[in-house]
Amino acid sequence: MGRSALAVRLASLLAFGLVLVSVEASLGDVDPRYRTCVRECQATGIIGENVISHCQFKENYTSVGVSWYNQEQIYIQWKELNCRTDCRYFCMMQREGERQSLGLSPVKYHGKWPFLRVSVFQEPLSTALSAVNLLMHFTGWLSFFLLVNYKLPLRPQTKRTYYEYTSLWHIYAILSMNAWFWSSIFHTRDIELTEKLDYSSAVALLGYSLILSLLRAFNVKDEASRVMFAAPILAFVTTHILYLNFYELDYGWNMKVCVVMAAVQLLTWAVWAGVSRHPSRLKLWTVVFGGALVMLLELYDFPPYMGFADAHSLWHASTIPLTYLWWSFIKDDAKFRTSTLSKKAK
Repeated sequence: MGRSALAVRLASLLAFGLVLVSVEASLGDVDPRYRTCVRECQATGIIGENVISHCQFKENYTSVGVSWYNQEQIYIQWKELNCRTDCRYFCMMQREGERQSLGLSPVKYHGKWPFLRVSVFQEPLSTALSAVNLLMHFTGWLSFFLLVNYKLPLRPQTKRTYYEYTSLWHIYAILSMNAWFWSSIFHTRDIELTEKLDYSSAVALLGYSLILSLLRAFNVKDEASRVMFAAPILAFVTTHILYLNFYELDYGWNMKVCVVMAAVQLLTWAVWAGVSRHPSRLKLWTVVFGGALVMLLELYDFPPYMGFADAHSLWHASTIPLTYLWWSFIKDDAKFRTSTLSKKAK
C-alpha cells in the first residue's frame, strides 16, 4: 500500500498544479502603435517595404451580380494569407523589432507569441510536431490492431477478441488522430474555423478519454452500464462544444473544463494502477506523471527561441515519447486481459 499511497499523493499534487494553469492576457494586440499599424496596413496595403496584395481589395469582398469566377478561389484563400493576417504579421514583426531595440522583452499578440513564418506555416515547429504526434498515434493504433486481431488468440465461438475494450481503443485512436490533425492545421493557419475545429477536437478527445479511464478503472463490461457511465459526460462535452462554436469561444472557461477533465482521468489512471497492481503499472505511472509534468510547461511559458520553439511546441515534442509508451501500455493491457480470460475459458 505504500507505493499505491505515494502514487495517489503524487497524482493529486500534479492535478492540483494543473488547475493552477491560467491564460495570460495578450499585451501586444492592445498596443496603440500596433493597432495603428494594422489599421493603416489594411487601408493602404503597404507597411514599410512590404506591399500586401490581398489588401488591394476589400477583405471578404462580395458583390451582387459579380460572376463567380471573379471571386477569390477557396484554395487560394487557404494557401495565401489574407489581408488582415499579413498586416498583423508584418506589424507584429515591426513592433517587436522596435521593442527589441529598446531592450524590451517580446509580448504576445492575439494570444500567441511572435513566431517567424515559414511559407504558409504560421507556427512551423508546432505544425511539424503535431504531425509527428498524429503519426505516433497511427502507428500505435496499427500495432494494437495487429496484436489483438492476428497475434493474440480469439474467442473460439465468435472469433472476436478476448480483450473487452478493443472497440473503445479503436474509437480513442480515431479521436486522437483527428485531434492532432486539426492541431497541425490550426498551427499552420490560425483562423476562426481552424481554431474552433482544433478546440472542439481536443475537448472531444479529453471527454472520451475520461469516459474510457472510468470504464477501464471500474471494469465496466456490460453495454448498458457503459452507456449509463458515458451518457452524462457525453452530454456535457457535447453541450460544451456547441457553446464554444455557436455562442462564445470562451478561452478561460474552456481551459478550466479541459484541466478538470484531464486531472480527473490522471487521478483515475494513477489510483487504479496502484490499487489493481496492474503488471504494467510502472509504464502507466510514467505516462500519467510525465503527461502532468509536461502540461506544467504552460505555467512556465516563454517566448519562442529563435522565433520558433516556445513552451507549447516543447509540450508537443514531449508528448511524442509519451504517446509511444501509452500505446505500449494499451497493448500490455490487452495481452494481460487476453491471457487471463483465455485461461478461464479453458
